[in-house]
This record gives sequence, C-alpha cells and structure tokens, in this order.
Amino acid sequence: MTPPPVSGDGTKEAPWVLQTPPGTSEYTMYKDESHDPPILVCTVGKTVLHYDLRAIEDLHAMLKAHGDWMELGSADEQKPAKDGTVEAWGRSPDNPVGGWYGLKKGLRGRFGMYMPPLLEALGLAEVEHNARNNRMRAL
Repeated sequence: MTPPPVSGDGTKEAPWVLQTPPGTSEYTMYKDESHDPPILVCTVGKTVLHYDLRAIEDLHAMLKAHGDWMELGSADEQKPAKDGTVEAWGRSPDNPVGGWYGLKKGLRGRFGMYMPPLLEALGLAEVEHNARNNRMRAL
C-alpha cells in the first residue's frame, strides 16, 4: 500500500502533517531543537506529546539491526506494551536512552502509533497501513 502523502518540513511554522498507520487520524510533528534535550512535538487534536528527538535515529538503527518486520504495538503509558513491539522498545530500559522516549509524564506512550509514520515520511522505514496490527521495517 502506498503511504499517505506528507506535507510540511518539520518546523514549528510548517510541521509534518502525518496520518496514523491505519489512516484514521491526522496529527502533526515538528522538531524543537531549542529544547534540552531536543524534542519532537507531536500534536494530536488538542493533546501535545513530546518525544526525544534522537528517537528517529535510534528507532531506525534498531530496526536495521532487527532486519525484519516488527509489530508496532501502540499502547497508552498506563497500559503494558506487548513484548517485541516498537512500543515495547520505545519504553524499554534496554534501549539507548534507558527507558521512555516519550517525555511528558502520563503521555509517554503511543510511541508505536506516532513515530512509525514519521520514519516513513523521512524515507527511513516502510509501514503497513491496515486497520489494525500494523508492522514496520527499516529501509
């Protein structure tokens, strides 16, 4: 399936306009490199989430090393992530940041929902766009 077109350049003035993997919701993301550490600002409706900017490179490197499709497994912070998924890796003490890439307490989850379309838009990954149980792999 062809990924949805992406607009924007990743700045606050022209954020990336993305769609969730199932294509059911639109959201925006942009880089804020003035923050310490630099962050990705993800806006879904009126909800604003923050992810560590290095998540882009770290997730791509992990997927390259993994070498195959990986389930996304998106889950809210309060729910456990399914083992072996992108979501579980995004909160694992074994990842390069030693835990959560999400930075806003209470809103640290959904890494497996919002990061994969960004990597796809940047040409770093391929993402499935089914109604549920989507996967991704590095390009």
